[in-house]
Amino acid sequence: MGNTKSFWGWGVTEQFPDWETRQKLANRLERELGFPELTVREPPSLADCHLPDPAISLPDTIPATTDRNARIHHTYGKSYPDLLRGFRGAFGPAPDAVAQPTDEEEIHRLLAWASESNVAVIPFGGGTSVVGGVEPDLVGRAGLDGTTERSRGTYTGVISLSLDGLDSIHEVDEHSRRARIGAGVYGPALNEALETHDLQLRHYPQSYEFSTVGGWIATRAGGHFATRYTHIDDFVESVRAVTPAGVLESRAVPASGAGPDPNRFLLGSEGAFGVITEAWLRVQPRPPYRARASVTFDSFWDGVEATREIVQARLSPANCRLLDPTEVLLNEVPAPGKSVLVLGFESLAEPVETTLDKARDICQTHGGTEQTAESHTDAGKSWRSSFFEGPYLFNQLVSMGVLVDTFETAVTWDRFEEMHTALTRAVQNALTEACGMGVLSCRFTHVYPDGPAPYYTFLAPAEDGRELEQWRAVKSAAADVLMEYGATITHHHAVGRVHRDWYEQEQSATYLDALWSMKRTLDPAGIMNPGVLLKEREIRR
Repeated sequence: MGNTKSFWGWGVTEQFPDWETRQKLANRLERELGFPELTVREPPSLADCHLPDPAISLPDTIPATTDRNARIHHTYGKSYPDLLRGFRGAFGPAPDAVAQPTDEEEIHRLLAWASESNVAVIPFGGGTSVVGGVEPDLVGRAGLDGTTERSRGTYTGVISLSLDGLDSIHEVDEHSRRARIGAGVYGPALNEALETHDLQLRHYPQSYEFSTVGGWIATRAGGHFATRYTHIDDFVESVRAVTPAGVLESRAVPASGAGPDPNRFLLGSEGAFGVITEAWLRVQPRPPYRARASVTFDSFWDGVEATREIVQARLSPANCRLLDPTEVLLNEVPAPGKSVLVLGFESLAEPVETTLDKARDICQTHGGTEQTAESHTDAGKSWRSSFFEGPYLFNQLVSMGVLVDTFETAVTWDRFEEMHTALTRAVQNALTEACGMGVLSCRFTHVYPDGPAPYYTFLAPAEDGRELEQWRAVKSAAADVLMEYGATITHHHAVGRVHRDWYEQEQSATYLDALWSMKRTLDPAGIMNPGVLLKEREIRR
């Protein structure tokens, strides 16, 4: 099998199934979920794609390309609107050029020229953003028409800055278990390099195969671990970034009480202040002790209570994924009509079977039934397969006219039931009003002693030409409920342009003013990824 990165969808093109396979999936949606008859279409070729000619040219001193294919590959992330427009061959927002720096000096030159020339610069790692974090449509006006005029606002052009050239493993400190890693290093390459030292990072976001260290840091990416090491934050010792005003770097120490943490400022900054170039990361050996189980519940709420008690008992499971019955159905976990809690424990120092037994006891007191070894193995395989292959399913669904997306949050345990009930009602109503029908599922991706991080997926039949309107209606309905119940607009998908308006509701005006003060200091011309994280304001001096 080849390894050709898809220009319009998730992952590699070789993983996109043939028409017959996709038709079987369409038939399943019609049969099991009650969808109307779906039409399965073929994706475009690169030659079918529409994009405008570059509007600017760069000095010869800046390594960059205006190659058509490179610009197409750097136009979108991987959200539903991105996949939909890519599937239509509509690349109207394409960047004017793709910068390809290999060191910090080249980044300095690019940012200096862009500041002087009023050209926006968008850092681009693996391009897996699902919140509009890398899109050159700076003011959100692009539609499904491939000839749509680019929305640049007040900028003369847009450059996508590829991190691929910053892909060095600079140092590995085995004694301290840390490593200095270039921002352009992808997940598999990172662990392959660390494996020669019998170490791993052990940070596995769903985008692991196609995302970079710099992207993880810039978006505060969530990983596989359900407790303790839930975000990339927990592995970051220090960060270095190039901003238009100069280099911003934190000291590489285990911990510090010297003022506000500068790492926390760069974590989640989404390229709005500068370009993350490298980081010192905490690494670890692969744990030799592991134990797993899966437990079914007749009631989702019994599963919720068991999960809460497990995490509040500080058992710290590495995996603690609670799936509601619809999530079980969608992921083909062999427990129809049930909710399933997938548990996993691991340790470097000692066996974990006793800890797993404590979790089993808690589940039993809440009506849980442990699956047989064979059923658990099947459930575990189904879940692990769906975790990394799930995004490929989005490609298929888009190809058959299905509206599909996710939203995720975190909320305290005392508010979860009320929020979940209101959220389910609001989203189902929005799906019915916008699409005629729809399906909503929920799972816990991460859990904390004070609350869960629920992750929702919705599917609905889309109307040709109205897909973006329908998508906005459903996403907005969900986001409004999250704000009403004091939840966060995102637990691990970042803010980008999609969540920005609700992020401003979530944060205090004083804090946002402080962020803007930092933006003015580090990016005086306002060229760094305008529109993400913070609404565009006039900051030029």
